[in-house]
Amino acid sequence: MMSLLTDAYLACLAQARQARAAGEIDQAFAALERAHVLGQRRFTQHLHVHWLMLLLAASQYDSREIRGQLLRLALTPLGHLTGRLPLGNTGRANVSAFAPMQVDEATQRVLRGE
Repeated sequence: MMSLLTDAYLACLAQARQARAAGEIDQAFAALERAHVLGQRRFTQHLHVHWLMLLLAASQYDSREIRGQLLRLALTPLGHLTGRLPLGNTGRANVSAFAPMQVDEATQRVLRGE
């Protein structure tokens, strides 16, 4: 049986796929950002969402986002090894890779398992 957190993470990935298929790139990134916040504490999910962000950025020829995702893919293992993960960070290149960010109430409830 999957956890509420895993279910929410997978739902975000599905939303991102659907939005990308419909050409709604901003919505696809928004869904991946929420998936990042949800999956950030789990190494595999964390790497996976950065990989998906990289693929989405590459499909849009967004060189800034591509560079940002490559950096984050390199930093993710170090962040997990040191325990220094900026919680709430959306994982996009338009925010510092080191800045914690505010988490909306609905996402906080999922993170708490409510």
